[in-house]
Amino acid sequence: MAPSSPDPVRTSSTVADRIAAVRRRVAEAARTAVREPDDVVLTAVTKTQPDEALLEALAAGQRVFGENRVQEAQAHWTGRRGDHPDLELRLIGPLQTNKAADAVALFEVIETLDRPKLAEALAAAADKAGRAVRVLIQVNTGAEPQKAGILPEQADALIRHARDRGLIVEGLMCIPPADEAAGPHFALLRKIARRNGLKVLSMGMSGDFETAIRFGATHVRVGSALFGERKRPETSSRD
Repeated sequence: MAPSSPDPVRTSSTVADRIAAVRRRVAEAARTAVREPDDVVLTAVTKTQPDEALLEALAAGQRVFGENRVQEAQAHWTGRRGDHPDLELRLIGPLQTNKAADAVALFEVIETLDRPKLAEALAAAADKAGRAVRVLIQVNTGAEPQKAGILPEQADALIRHARDRGLIVEGLMCIPPADEAAGPHFALLRKIARRNGLKVLSMGMSGDFETAIRFGATHVRVGSALFGERKRPETSSRD
């Protein structure tokens, strides 16, 4: 049997090369799904990455970034907006209510709204800051007790609650269970989005973003395929 062709993402030596390779894969997956490649946004996940990696990504033209923690995002991006006014920062990790004001000040989009208490904290922070807040509802499609996200059967109520508080609910986000096929979870998220008139679906990561695109992802969150494995384990706390 002839050896398989090397994966360009794994063999590329620079962040710029890897970004280009992932963008090609995104475009190919979109065309296969009879979609326009520009309909899918690549979110580069920069949690735990050093400044050198961020600078390489910026030099390669990447402008949409996902961060897991407010404090780390502040360290990464404070002071860089002057040079890159077209940056879009998206919070993709769990958010404590006492960090709501900091998150509203820093991020264009908060993808991890998952409970009424947080919706109220974000709405209060938005009122105080005098700005609209764009959010996604994180749905725990696998009902995993260790994972953040509203349960699927409670998602409609949280969407209504967030809208009633004046938040701009743009769409939904999910992280499927690692030991299950991702497709059914993406299909469930799409179903919830459609019945609530939501068009943004943030789903799919380094190992499954092509599948997510097939199920309608508008944003894919890619970290290790661009920057390599994370440098330290993730921990988080919530109220």
